Amino acid sequence: MAYLTTGHPHSPATFSRLILAIFLLLYTFPQPSSPSAENSIHDLLRSRGLPGGLLPKGVQSYSFSDDDGRLEVKLEGPCLTRFENRVYFESVVKANLTYGSLTGVVGLSQEELFLWLPVKDIIVDDPNSGLILFDIGVAHKQMSLSLFEYPPDCKSLQDHQGLRKNHVRKEKGFEALR
Repeated sequence: MAYLTTGHPHSPATFSRLILAIFLLLYTFPQPSSPSAENSIHDLLRSRGLPGGLLPKGVQSYSFSDDDGRLEVKLEGPCLTRFENRVYFESVVKANLTYGSLTGVVGLSQEELFLWLPVKDIIVDDPNSGLILFDIGVAHKQMSLSLFEYPPDCKSLQDHQGLRKNHVRKEKGFEALR
């Protein structure tokens, strides 16, 4: 027992104190913030009156400024998903986030009548209406909020390009057999 209290630098008591000091230091100082399960982009959207499923799964990181509402979301890469129509997300999506709206959206397009149109604003005026408004420049489109309840899976653009090549082969008929 006298060995534990001697203060010798290699004693078990000194080692225990060192571990305790490291543990206290790690949990006393604030850790750098990063999105986690408790603090995800989807939770941030919900806390601002928007559905959490506006952005897909696979968000690598995001930054948000409470001061001016600037939001920048980084995805694993460009990808496609489907709500009511096909939607294309670039690798980085930017917008101004205020309660109930994403305005000045950059990096998000929606397919309408075979055209890809940039989404400019996304607005939930009245959550009780069950509707969400998408401003696609030339028109406004209302959709059901329920479509955006859960974050969708988003297929990488490479996966869709492979499907497109196979689709073109099928359309060429006999030429594809050569």
